[in-house]
Amino acid sequence: MIWFFIALIGPFLYALTNHIDKFLLEKYFKQSGVGTLILFSSLLSIIPLPFLFLIDPTVLDINTANIFVLAIVGILHFLVLWCYLLALRTEEASVAVVFYQLVPVFGYVLGYYILGEVLTNIQLVAMGIIILGATTLSFEIDLDNKFRLRNKTVPYMLASAFFWALGSVIFKSVALEENLWRSLFWEYMVLVVIGILIFTFMRSYRNHFISALKNNSKMILSLNITNEALFILGNISFSFAFMLAPIALVLLTQSFQPIFVLAIGIFLTIFFPKISVEKIQAKHLWQKIIAMCITGIGTYLLLIS
Repeated sequence: MIWFFIALIGPFLYALTNHIDKFLLEKYFKQSGVGTLILFSSLLSIIPLPFLFLIDPTVLDINTANIFVLAIVGILHFLVLWCYLLALRTEEASVAVVFYQLVPVFGYVLGYYILGEVLTNIQLVAMGIIILGATTLSFEIDLDNKFRLRNKTVPYMLASAFFWALGSVIFKSVALEENLWRSLFWEYMVLVVIGILIFTFMRSYRNHFISALKNNSKMILSLNITNEALFILGNISFSFAFMLAPIALVLLTQSFQPIFVLAIGIFLTIFFPKISVEKIQAKHLWQKIIAMCITGIGTYLLLIS
């Protein structure tokens, strides 16, 4: 079960990036957050390229057809970020990421048809329980104590979850043929190219990006570099886990991301409210605690299967 603990690093690091994204959107990029953050993320994808080359100098010795396939992975990676940021503009981080619990569902279906992966009955039950627990966080308790589906968030996050699962399946199909480092190198290379194209041809994004650098360059750069580094490390941990276990099982560990986001959000709300504020009223906390307990049961079944 070493794959489980390797994969679990990803959701924790992603949870940290969720709060950094929300902070950047509210503090610095209220008017132009999505485009500016996408540009930062895409262009900063150049950071791991030299390290990946040093780890495996053969990264350039890759089948040409696989480069095009990994280009699709890079585009899907971009779409995941774009849809997620659109949802994050109006929602708490702990709410938006809940919809990533659909990633293993999409991953199972895609893994079954594309990679021929299968799961045991108990693993399927565990997956259903984990998703059930996480889904309870998809509903908001309003002032009248009624449950309301967060319908402004659903379309973007459904799309983001699907793109994530599809990209993961395609990535694994190439990484099994090539290797992990080559696949990661070309995925990030494509993201850099996308960033350059956006900067060149999308004037409004370019202007907001340049303006952000001029006004708060040190803080914005440090936060974005930290954010990108955490996200890249999370991706690497997931990529390692993909090589060790069926893709649907690895993606199930994503169910822990909302838990990590909530825990970090509560900590920030209590000790650093100027950075982040989470809804910590009793009715909201009980809803989230129940969801965590259900998810924990599913995870236990997964570990003993």
